[in-house]
Amino acid sequence: MNRRDALLSIGAAAGSVAGLNSVASAAPAAAVKRKPNRIAVSTYSYWRFRNDTKLTIEKCIDLAAEAGFDGVEILEIQMRSKDNAALQRMKRRAFVNGMDLCGFSTHQGFVSPDEEVRQKNIEKTINSIELAYKLGIPTMRVNTGRWGTTKSFNQLMADKGIEPRLDGYTDEQGFKWVIDALTECLPTAEKCGVTLGLENHWGLGRTAAGVLRCIDAIKSPWLQATLDTGNFLENQYEQYQQLAPKAVFVQAKTYFGGGTWYTLDIDYDRVAKTLKAVDYNGYISLEFEGKEAHETAIPKSLELLRKSFA
Repeated sequence: MNRRDALLSIGAAAGSVAGLNSVASAAPAAAVKRKPNRIAVSTYSYWRFRNDTKLTIEKCIDLAAEAGFDGVEILEIQMRSKDNAALQRMKRRAFVNGMDLCGFSTHQGFVSPDEEVRQKNIEKTINSIELAYKLGIPTMRVNTGRWGTTKSFNQLMADKGIEPRLDGYTDEQGFKWVIDALTECLPTAEKCGVTLGLENHWGLGRTAAGVLRCIDAIKSPWLQATLDTGNFLENQYEQYQQLAPKAVFVQAKTYFGGGTWYTLDIDYDRVAKTLKAVDYNGYISLEFEGKEAHETAIPKSLELLRKSFA
């Protein structure tokens, strides 16, 4: 082949490739496949405040890995030690099991007229943020707190989380205390890279409207929502829709064997559609709250969530 023929041959080949590229570009783009949500389990699912199942966090991490979860959410109140050596042992335990530590669930309450009480809870929350940072956990559940006029938690659950206000005070004052307290915690959250997720968890955060009132007032990317599927006792699907756009973490309740305080019938296929509609790509963390033994109930719960969020 002489030089002229060779150039003509190359030109023809280039034209063919260009033609193919033109056809390819004209074809409709293939739909991007959405990856399934990763499924975690809260150590609460094994512990459940029950004397017969108060396992160590390290044991919970092992069991979660054996069951096939992708990550673990740690319940702070369950921790037996908070010194740095203990924290690093937990982190290493998760790492060697191929698990993420993806959430930190804490307790605090800012609904008090006593400034000293609120300050103690602010300091407690800031300390918890720093614990999450040391554990490499990117998000932490926080609460508004409640009036505390119902002394028995069992009674509070019987009353569907509704309790009287403290005499002489209003919800307006309560929300201001919560908003001011959370605002004080946010500089530490930002410094540590830990996004706070305000949960629908009784008190002033019992409803989606209450949670959103705080988030919308503060307007910070470091305060969003933790959506708990088991803590809306009325109009649950409507409230899921309201809170979903702000959710950075989702806790999914199951009740095999009947619930400890109550049992909800939750359609997780429907929940998954609600979260997909707002492009929620984060973790779904199982909170098993039934009476069945965790050895059988947790694997069944994982299968249920894998199917719904696939």
